[in-house]
Amino acid sequence: MTLALAGCGSGRTGDGGGGAGLVIGTTDRIFALDPAAAYDNGSLAVETQVYQYLLNFGPGDTKPKPDAAEKCEFTTPTVYQCKLKSGLKFVNGNPLTANSVKFSFDRMLGINDPNGPAVLLNNLDKTEVVDELTVNFTLKVANDQTFPSVLPTQAGVLVDEKSFPKDRVLPDEDVVKAHPFSGPFDITSYDKNKLVEYKANKDYNGLLGAPKTETVSAKYYESPENMKLDIQNGDIDVAYRSLSPTDIAALRNDSNVKVHDGPGGELRYIVFNLNTMPGNDPAQKLAVRKAIASTVDRDALSQNVYKGTYQPAYSSVPQGVTGATEPYKEIYGAKPNKDAAAKFLADAGVTTPVTLNLQYNPDHYGGSSSEEYAAIKSQLEASGLFKVNLQSTEWVTYQDERVQDTYPLYQLGWFPDFPDPDNYLTPFFAPNNFLENHFEDPAITAQLTAETVEADTAKRATLLAQVQRDLAANHISMLPLLSGKSIAVSKPEVQGVGSTLDASFKFRYGVLSK
Repeated sequence: MTLALAGCGSGRTGDGGGGAGLVIGTTDRIFALDPAAAYDNGSLAVETQVYQYLLNFGPGDTKPKPDAAEKCEFTTPTVYQCKLKSGLKFVNGNPLTANSVKFSFDRMLGINDPNGPAVLLNNLDKTEVVDELTVNFTLKVANDQTFPSVLPTQAGVLVDEKSFPKDRVLPDEDVVKAHPFSGPFDITSYDKNKLVEYKANKDYNGLLGAPKTETVSAKYYESPENMKLDIQNGDIDVAYRSLSPTDIAALRNDSNVKVHDGPGGELRYIVFNLNTMPGNDPAQKLAVRKAIASTVDRDALSQNVYKGTYQPAYSSVPQGVTGATEPYKEIYGAKPNKDAAAKFLADAGVTTPVTLNLQYNPDHYGGSSSEEYAAIKSQLEASGLFKVNLQSTEWVTYQDERVQDTYPLYQLGWFPDFPDPDNYLTPFFAPNNFLENHFEDPAITAQLTAETVEADTAKRATLLAQVQRDLAANHISMLPLLSGKSIAVSKPEVQGVGSTLDASFKFRYGVLSK
């Protein structure tokens, strides 16, 4: 579907890297333009350019600052109040007011799409309009230290109440036609997962300022190999997500391009569907998960598949993030332990070999996913304890099927919504969690609540360590494998790439220029 929009600027054709505009290459896929249905990196890339938030992260900043808001603050332990800037409007001319804010948050929670980010708003009780420019968020649990950081996430996108229906997801083509955007850019042409063209929104009044480049195109690639060739040949200006480890190593030695390394935080992991995975009862299923945790060789995946661009992850909170510990290393070991794995299964009465139906995605988490999961299959089967049926599915279908109990075990990756350890915990393990894998535990929920409201750094670190250990020792609803940093490649003359490769994982086209 190609949607060119008359009267909104022609944008770039996206056929090369020359001229006044910029062309950004990516292998990510857009799942949806409607924020209520989008909780993935490909959709976030578009949202970052065209939507506005009450608070946002400026380039290189880990503290949320006012974007559409003039200021936000706690007025009571359970009420967080935001006052909007006056005169804000969407590209289509509709005003952005407190009513728009209430509509956006009520709609997000009301639709509660299984592929959406509503899980991030679990602590939001209600949103109320105080006056035209003031809105109050009432929280279920007081003193939530993370709530301000939730507002710049995909759950906090501000939408036009006159363009979006209250109770259903709006198709991409209708979103683009409505121009319900108040961010740095407008979309001028939309060919989903092929080419998206942007033009600076002259009326944007927010944290990120006016875009440094008037027109930008995002070009979508089926394979990283073609993207690598285009950045080497100068046919695109920037390649961001996801080049293979081998390609990155080669490009570091190419004087025609510049490789930029950003902070770590990306997580790769396996999800267990607690209803459909192997095992006759919860005890057997947990034994299977513990045996898998004792069998995978993260270091081999890191070195042999990813050439050190990813590091072993022994918790859902990666090393380098405040509060991270390594309970999987402490409990199951840094290296495979066949004897321990066999004992877990034998003690629970599990017959071996256990048949595992393992699904992965070949087009969303980089071209090395196939090699990564072939290696995992080999590791598991080499123990003699497992027989692995390995299958793959393209991302758009994968996103739908994974929340319908289709996959007993499956690959996912995580790109943090905001730079805080809770963002590696609550979205995975709280009720109504993003994984949709039937995990919920009252004790874990209580621990998560406790760490989010603890203002004392040392006390919070203790709480974070405890919940990480309990998850690894007693639950393993997902198995962390690897963590990695952000990497982009550009022409040498492109400016601003390094400043937008930060812990927020927001790649802001507006800071780029050449």
